[in-house]
Amino acid sequence: MPTLDKSIEVELPVHDVYNQWKQFEELPRFMEHVEEVRQLDDMALHWITTIGGQRREWDAEISEQKPDDRIAWTSRDGVYNAGVVTFHRLDDKHTKVMLRLAFEPSGFVESVGDKLGFVSRSVGADLERFKEFIEFRGAPTGAWRGQIR
Repeated sequence: MPTLDKSIEVELPVHDVYNQWKQFEELPRFMEHVEEVRQLDDMALHWITTIGGQRREWDAEISEQKPDDRIAWTSRDGVYNAGVVTFHRLDDKHTKVMLRLAFEPSGFVESVGDKLGFVSRSVGADLERFKEFIEFRGAPTGAWRGQIR
């Protein structure tokens, strides 16, 4: 099963960067293949993506959430994926975002795309767009600071 590790430095405080990432329903604004994310409750998300012309839907459960530190999840059905995004304070105005994603390619197109590095480049580009989005705004679009263990 492929695992990706990507990171990016954002020129904003960790508090703001974390708060923006937590706005799950805003993820399609900078994640290219994500059509929709609906937060079903504090721990459940419904995802809709289109990858390689194939539409996929699944529910994911947030297994851990610690404000300004980390968010971990695992899919509950549909396409298998799991991961963790961590937020590292570099100084008062800089944050490093680190993403680890494990996923199971579904079908020939996704398997070939993964082997050719498409998934890795796509995730890297999503992080770049996240950086541009939050730095341009200068503040998160909202915040929910609950903790899940």
